[in-house]
Formats: sequence, structure tokens, C-alpha cells
Amino acid sequence: MPRAQIAWPEALIGLGLIAFAGVVLWQTLAIPVSPLYSKVGPTVFPYMTVGGLAILGGFLLVSAARGGWQPEEEKEVALDRRALFFVAAGLLANVLLIGPLGFTVASTVLFVLVAHGIGSRRPVRDVLIGLVFSLISYFGFAKALGVNIGAGVLERLLGG
Repeated sequence: MPRAQIAWPEALIGLGLIAFAGVVLWQTLAIPVSPLYSKVGPTVFPYMTVGGLAILGGFLLVSAARGGWQPEEEKEVALDRRALFFVAAGLLANVLLIGPLGFTVASTVLFVLVAHGIGSRRPVRDVLIGLVFSLISYFGFAKALGVNIGAGVLERLLGG
């Protein structure tokens, strides 16, 4: 049986996930922990997340070393650069807009751009769906959990 070639693009995903686990670990180590906490403090779940990310990254690397997880017929499909552009633009827009305009507007823009990237040609419908999901998410965090995830103009108008 011939030895499988390393699937480098897939190996890079595994390495990226392990690198991301390293960043999460670095930031978790910076969380101040009061000696008043017993065994369960504010860093327990972040450490669990680091472990999970590192394990998944390791599994992805093993799979990439065995030839990758992508079926042969998918390897022959060309990358849809237009779709990738719109998804990346949505993520960038979200990062740039969440501060000045708030979570709801930024997330709605993200939703519309990603939907367009994957083939939707109904922007009005996409805006409405994105707006509804963004408002539910925002008020779920803000009201139910008491966590501010980026109040903006729209949230203030609606009493957030």
C-alpha cells in the first residue's frame, strides 16, 4: 500500500487551530484570578476550550498526514474566490462596524454579505432575517445574561 502524501492545505488548518489554541491559552493566562475562588474560577472554561482546540488541531494534523479528510472529488473543485471574498468582507465589516454602529448593525451586514457570497440574490429578505437574528442575539445577551456585546444606535433606540 503506497504511503499517503501529506495534504498541506489541510495540515495548515490543523496548525492554525493549534496556533489559535496557543493564543487562547496566552489570553487565559492573563485573566486575573482572585484567591477567593475555590477550584472553579473564571479560567476553567477557557482552559477547557484550549484543550479541546489543541486536541482537534492534533486530530486534523494526523488526518492531513494520512492524506487529508477531503474526498477526491472535492479536491478537484476550484475555489470560489467570489464567495470567499464576500465572506471575508462580511467578517471584516463586522469587525470594523461593531464599535461605531453596534452589534445589531454589524451582524446584519455580516449576514447579508455572507448570504450574498453563498448565492442569495434577495438582499431585502437577507437584511430582515439578519436583523431579526441579530436583535434576538443582542437582547438575549444584554437582557437575559447581562452581557454587553456592543450596544449601538439601533440598540439604544430599542431600549437596549
